[in-house]
Amino acid sequence: MTSQTFVVGNRDADQTVAAFLRVRLNLPWSKAKRLVETGQVRVAGQKTTDPAHRLKLGKRVEVIAQVSQQPAAKPKRAKLPDAPTYDGPMPLIVYSDDGIVVVNKPAGLTTMRHEDEAAEFGEGKKKYLPVTLAELLPVMVGRPGKALQAVHRIDRDTSGLVVFARTPTAQKHLDVQFREHTVERRYLALVRGRPTTRKIETNLVRDRGDGRRGTGEGEGQNAATHIKVIEALGRFTLVECRLETGRTHQVRIHLGEAGWPLCGERVYDRAIHAAPLADGSGAKRPMLHATRLTITHPKSGDRLSWDAVLPEDFQQLLDSLKHKPV
Repeated sequence: MTSQTFVVGNRDADQTVAAFLRVRLNLPWSKAKRLVETGQVRVAGQKTTDPAHRLKLGKRVEVIAQVSQQPAAKPKRAKLPDAPTYDGPMPLIVYSDDGIVVVNKPAGLTTMRHEDEAAEFGEGKKKYLPVTLAELLPVMVGRPGKALQAVHRIDRDTSGLVVFARTPTAQKHLDVQFREHTVERRYLALVRGRPTTRKIETNLVRDRGDGRRGTGEGEGQNAATHIKVIEALGRFTLVECRLETGRTHQVRIHLGEAGWPLCGERVYDRAIHAAPLADGSGAKRPMLHATRLTITHPKSGDRLSWDAVLPEDFQQLLDSLKHKPV
């Protein structure tokens, strides 16, 4: 089962549940109504089957749908204002209210535009750049043109959970949490070799000596990652990585430098000045998934946590490695 939770805000109060879901889930009227009529929607914890049910401010709307085991259909194209059409795998909104939006990002989609890239190309040439999650989200939440702010990012080829702020106040609050390392972030990773459960802590620099980010001397940033072995898979291993800090490419660097690079890794798959380590997993991308995110809500102060199941390509590779000869 997959679940999506939305909180009715000031702009959505008194809408019908069908109208609310039509916008939030980008659905045709018929599908939004059918979702309600088939009992897949709960309002304030109670199942509702009336598409005309009126929503009250602050109520939680939960959508629960059966995950199809059939091959995924081609994703719906999303037309963005002043940007190209996006027809890659669509992100999934797992939580939304007036202050924040939590999204399960697919691999292959950049979280947000890098400032240097935006400055180089400018607004006039924006349509020639790949679409980002930050550009998709306003359309997905029914507020085109109203930007949301990513307070952290995950790599383009990494899948999983990202939180966006909808207001300056929420952004400031979340920025403090990330800066003080009170946000809990856990990743699942498929790696080459047989790692051990341990903490890796190093000083990360922009160039470790071979043009790659990595551990080095001098000015840099402290980075700490807690590695926990989940399952041994012959020459490969499924591990959980808990971030104590959140530096650029931190998990990939720490695993690669320790001699356990991600399956599919092509950058941090070697020690400094060394040849790439053999892979053999068949991975088409670095196998890293942001599976858990826990924050303190900027307004309510509640501690909230979300989990994201493995994407299809990750799960399929995991299953295949379980049956590989040791």
